[in-house]
Amino acid sequence: MQNRFTDSGVIALPDRLDAGNSADVRQLLHEAVDHSVGDVRIDVSQVDVIDAAGLGVLVGTRRRADQLGVAVVLVDVPPRLHRLLAVTRLSRLFTYESIVLEAHQTVTA
Repeated sequence: MQNRFTDSGVIALPDRLDAGNSADVRQLLHEAVDHSVGDVRIDVSQVDVIDAAGLGVLVGTRRRADQLGVAVVLVDVPPRLHRLLAVTRLSRLFTYESIVLEAHQTVTA
């Protein structure tokens, strides 16, 4: 998996987070946690498919971050993933943030 850091320093995850790519994503997220000087922000807006291995990556990243005193923030959680995290009671492990602008909002320079 290529480095998926956005310009804002947020780590953008792919549309699938499953057994097929969990090792690569885990390595990327653990490196981000290990080298972080602040919160680790993970953009999950494109995650459409996630399995137990993918959930394990998120939980493992949170556990590693806890050991280092770093917060993990999930950015722009899609409704399907939010429901899955709630049903599995994993939602309480994370902080959430939204950076997607509403359709009626504009950005001016």
